[in-house]
Amino acid sequence: MKLDKNTVAKRYGKAIYELATEKGQAEDVYNELLSLREIFEALPDLENILSDRRLNLQEKRSLMDELIQNFTGIVYNALEVIFKYGRMYDLLLIIDEYEKRYDDDKGLLLGSVTTAVPLKKEQKDKLATKVAQKFGYETANLQENVDPSIVGGILVETNGRVIDGSLKTQIENLRKKLSK
Repeated sequence: MKLDKNTVAKRYGKAIYELATEKGQAEDVYNELLSLREIFEALPDLENILSDRRLNLQEKRSLMDELIQNFTGIVYNALEVIFKYGRMYDLLLIIDEYEKRYDDDKGLLLGSVTTAVPLKKEQKDKLATKVAQKFGYETANLQENVDPSIVGGILVETNGRVIDGSLKTQIENLRKKLSK
């Protein structure tokens, strides 16, 4: 049975996080994984190249050796296992899963907020506090996006949940009710 990307990412991310926590290296591994993410974001085809079964194993191994020379311990070993099992195309999802677990343990909620106009600092801080409380976290780090098409209000996305308080959605819902 073939596993989907999210299941694979959760398993690997969880295993790496639990091992790092057990060894007291959660923060070091977190920082190494963030730098690894930067490499893969700068070279978006790298994960596909390292996973493609049609490519020469020796060429992929050479690329992999170049990549892993910058990493040690848990991250180095994790990369070797992920490469061996042909899961390099899942690497960014694995890193995301690790980061989510790390942030959860630190009481930090990551998400985004979309508004029609930029928020003032005090508005953003107040919103972050309320969102953190609503979801049971100590703090929230919300990436701010501005999208004039939402007309007004806010749209918050975090942990797979959406709080849509945008005027655009309210108008669309009203239009649907009136057209019945």
